Amino acid sequence: MKCLTKILILLAAAVFLYACQKEKLNSSSDKVLHFSSTIITFDTIFTSISSPTKNLRVTNQTNENIVISSVVLAGGSQNGFRLNVNGEVANETYNISIPPQDSIFIFIEATLGKTGKSGPLITEDSIMFRVNNIEQKVLLRAWGQDFVMINSSKIKTSIWTKDRPYLVYSEAVVDSGQTLNIEAGTSVYFHKNAGLVIKGNLNVSGTFEEPVEFKGDRLEPGYYNIPDQWNGIILCSGSHDDIINFAKIKNANIGLQVGTIEHNGYASVELSNTRIENMSWSGIWAMKSKILAYNCVISNVRYYNTALLLGGDYQFYHTTFANYYNDIATGIRTTETMFLSNYLVDTKSGVKYVGDLKQAIFGNCIITGNRVNELLISMDNKGETNYLFDRTLIQVSDTFKITDQNRFVGIIRNVNPRFKSPYDGNLELDTLSIAKDYGKLDYAKTYPVDLKDQSRISDDGPDLGAYERVERKN
Repeated sequence: MKCLTKILILLAAAVFLYACQKEKLNSSSDKVLHFSSTIITFDTIFTSISSPTKNLRVTNQTNENIVISSVVLAGGSQNGFRLNVNGEVANETYNISIPPQDSIFIFIEATLGKTGKSGPLITEDSIMFRVNNIEQKVLLRAWGQDFVMINSSKIKTSIWTKDRPYLVYSEAVVDSGQTLNIEAGTSVYFHKNAGLVIKGNLNVSGTFEEPVEFKGDRLEPGYYNIPDQWNGIILCSGSHDDIINFAKIKNANIGLQVGTIEHNGYASVELSNTRIENMSWSGIWAMKSKILAYNCVISNVRYYNTALLLGGDYQFYHTTFANYYNDIATGIRTTETMFLSNYLVDTKSGVKYVGDLKQAIFGNCIITGNRVNELLISMDNKGETNYLFDRTLIQVSDTFKITDQNRFVGIIRNVNPRFKSPYDGNLELDTLSIAKDYGKLDYAKTYPVDLKDQSRISDDGPDLGAYERVERKN
């Protein structure tokens, strides 16, 4: 009996020791935490506005439990960073257990204070981890940029300069009789659903060296080419003689709307040396208005790359209309690159509005994309119909008629223009492009330099589109 009791005691002790061994905490100095990244970087964020959330995965790759005795934000709250450690919002957290082959997540945000400087400044901090007297750290780095806030503003005559970027947080309206002048090198950012509405006048004075940029306020790399981040620029009917030169308009719903159906009259703009890219609905959406455009690129739009509706007066020279929209997640594009019409049907009321197309001239242009047909012309006999495609490369189906010499002159039909890298946004011409030297000299003499400030009249002939191919000499 005494022997049996001793055996049971020994067995119990063995089980207890085994359990302790199984559940023991890792105390080895060579087994430490693993991180999904050792540096968490916030690309330029606007001071006083909370950043997007970043996450850090902390992994226990051992076969034993690990207890992190402390997770501490080294700078506390003074540098503007904030932590959420495995669900607990705190900049200091203690005794966090991670089971074998498991992990926890830490979520990081930043709200940086005003810098008082015109350029971006770096702010750094670190998350300190302590396990068994071993200290590890993950660096936090953020670039902060002061800005000028434009929030639900009625803008009177003013000048926006490049000293600091502008953040339009909701709709900004330039009132009738007022003028917004935007100087070269200025950056204008727009929050979700924000936009710029021009009832008065807009004068964008970019240069080749310092273009003016209009884009969304999400500055992370993943948002670089994402459309529908903001509403776009609207030139209301009644806004005349607007000028947009050397601008980049990116990632909106409608890049540039010229004319509004609800206002009398028309809008007019001279659009030059400008790129309008990565839009959700339309790059250019014009109604009963006037556009003179040259050296422009309109590309990568989910629906209507360029729609010229309800008549109007349109002149496009050396402009590249190219749509290689390729986002499978949102569906295959079903609309043409260019839509030209003298009417518009209100989809809600069913009312059809008809206007007069005084003229629509496309000289030395390229109209192409990744669909069989990239040009749609639809006219109502009740309105005037005047259009001309002259020395233009057009991607159209075999059934599309281009035999009318009063409307189609010197057309290159259904030929790949051979852009350098169209799906990456590079619409410069390759050395074997059929569009090289094919343009009409009269148009080129009026606009003798291209979008890259290169001469288009110094070689064998002007190229079609916004870019002149300049060959290297031996």
